[in-house]
Order: sequence, then structure tokens, then C-alpha cells
Amino acid sequence: MNVAGNADDKVTGSQQDWLRVRGFLNAHRCELARAAKDLYPQQWQVAGTPLLARPEWLPGAPVPLEEVTLSWSPGRFPCQIEGTEPAFAAALPLSRDGARFGSYAAALGALRRPALFEDRACYRLLEAQSTPAGAKLGFGEGRYFEAINTVEAVAHEYAAATLTSGTGQPPAMTALPGRSLIGEPTDLSRRPAMVALCTLVLRADRHAGQAAMILHWRDPARVASGGGMYQVAPVGVFQPSHDAEWNQVNDFSLWRCFVRELAEELLGGGEDYHSGTEPIDYERWPLQASLSAARRAGRLRVYWLGLGADPLTLATDMLSVAVFDADLFDATFSGLVRANAEGHIVGVDAAGAAVGVAFGAPNIERFTAAEPMQPAGAALLRIAWEHRDILLAG
Repeated sequence: MNVAGNADDKVTGSQQDWLRVRGFLNAHRCELARAAKDLYPQQWQVAGTPLLARPEWLPGAPVPLEEVTLSWSPGRFPCQIEGTEPAFAAALPLSRDGARFGSYAAALGALRRPALFEDRACYRLLEAQSTPAGAKLGFGEGRYFEAINTVEAVAHEYAAATLTSGTGQPPAMTALPGRSLIGEPTDLSRRPAMVALCTLVLRADRHAGQAAMILHWRDPARVASGGGMYQVAPVGVFQPSHDAEWNQVNDFSLWRCFVRELAEELLGGGEDYHSGTEPIDYERWPLQASLSAARRAGRLRVYWLGLGADPLTLATDMLSVAVFDADLFDATFSGLVRANAEGHIVGVDAAGAAVGVAFGAPNIERFTAAEPMQPAGAALLRIAWEHRDILLAG
């Protein structure tokens, strides 16, 4: 009896099954998210999309970004669920030594590592309260892989259960032990909730009475989460620019996070700000300085629209809108890239100019209902369209 051969076959089979499910997940994220929303009460859904939210997460009207207050709680806060519990074992394949991988991040890094995959420090969301007059967000320390260990694991679990059900029907919660262990998806104390800032960039032409938007298609070969779907742009995990200690305070700003993501995703800038040796001098950064001046002059208006959780992954996203006057937009995005490290930009003409996609009812319906779009992006488009008179008033 070839015991070693049998063991090798078992490991190979386990990893092949895992890769098959991972491929199915990336190819069908939109359909899976739309089905997974039915695991939760309909009243949790945001603007008729799959995104889930608590009432206190949605202000009811756009809040100027300057009215959003951030607070910091030092030290690390324990989580009830970390994604390494036995309930998540079904989402973890066998490693070469015959034991299961210890976490989803470990399995993903070894078997299907995305191009962008680094366990960096993050600002972990601890609490959120918002009203039309303002919002208060509380944060603590976190790591990116802590989120991957839960958000991608529960998505993988759901995809696997869908493949094996044999009924054509979405799996029930009873078939999803990891998701059941997490429980209420908007309970920030249950799991490590790292949060991304999703920003809808609008070009507002006041004279013509028209607006355009920039969208993004995320490449599943390059990103760990949300691949194969459309999204607004820029989007980025709210985190320091580098793990060096001084960046935790210096980068703790939604505005600074937005400008960095704008530079990286839309203007082709790199992610290395040399902040491993000294903090970023934001006031002397030309892009930051010019956009800050534009905000003061009213030519750029940035709003907070709330936050929500993806029903498939339970990943948490903050929703915001940046409205550029047409001339400022044209000057800022004269060098808009066609593609970036995470996918390609939608809204670039044949000559490479940033023209955007018309911000109107047909495209809102198209991207929120017909195209595969991330729930956070779909909710953001619908909320922004609902409040277009406020956003485009100037």
C-alpha cells in the first residue's frame, strides 16, 4: 500500500477542489451576492441593492466630508470571530504537510496569490453613527489579512455550498457554519472589520446641466476581493501608507486617503510614498494642495453617504462622492490612466481623454441592475442619483 502516494493524492485533490471553488467564486461574485442577500432581512438592504446596513449607518442625506468625525482607540481589540475557528475548516484546503492551512489568507497566498496581496496595517472600524448633520466613526488597529480570513472565507464557503447543493437553489444558513458563527453581518464586534473608502467621482458641467462618472472594472487575477465586477473609482482600504508608526496618525484622514487613492488608481501613481522613512508632507504635495484649494473655493465638493456590508463577503465599505467642476475635472484627469494595478478604467475615450460615463438614469439602471457591479458601488450610484439635486447644486 502506497501510503505516501495516497496522502499526496488527498492533498492534491483538496487543493484542486479549493481552486475550482475559488474560480467559480471569482466568475460569479455578482450572482452569488444577489443570492446571498436573501439570507438576511430585506429591510437591511440599501436602496434596493444587495448591500446591507444598519439604520444608523445611513445619514439620509449627503453629509459634507468635513462633518465626518474620526476617533481613535489605541491598542488592539479582540474579535469574537477571527476566521481560524473549526467552523471555517471547509473553506481551507490541505497544505503540503497534510494539515489544513491555518487561515484563508495563507491558502490564498500559497495557491492563487493575487498580484496585490500584502498584510499591511489597517484602520479597523469599531463603531459608526451618522445623521444628516454629520457622522462619527471610531477606529482601532487592524491588519489586512485579518479581514481576508473572514470575508473571503465566508464567500468561498457560500460558493462551495452553491456548487454542491445540486438543487439549483441558494444554500440555507444551516449549510454555512462559518457564516452562521459570525451571525449578524453588521455587528462590528463579531469580526475584524477593515473598511474600504469607495468614492464616486463626478464631473459636473453646470452650464450644460450634465454630469459624468468614472467607473472601474476589477481584475480577479490582480485583486483578492471583488474581482470580475464593476466598481466606482477610486476605492481603497482605509489604512496608513506604510506600517511605520508615525503614519498611523499622519494618514488617519478620509480626505488624505481619498487623495492617495486618486493618485494611485486614476493617475497612475505608485503606492510607495517613502513614508517608511518619514511621514508624507501632505501640505507640500502638489495634488493634495491643489485639491484642498479647490475644496475651499467650492470647485470640489466631497460628501459622505454612509456605509454598508457586502452580503456575500460581509466586507464593509464607506460610500462617498467627490463632485468636480468640469474645468477642475478636466485639468485633474488630463492624465487619467486606461488601466491600473487592479483593473481598467471605464470612461476613457480612444484618444485617452477622461470623458466619463454619463451620470443619468439609463446608466444608473444599467450598472446597478444589468451589469456585474459590487453591492457597495451599486448602492452608492443609487443613493447619489437619489440626491443628485444636492450633489450637483454646487
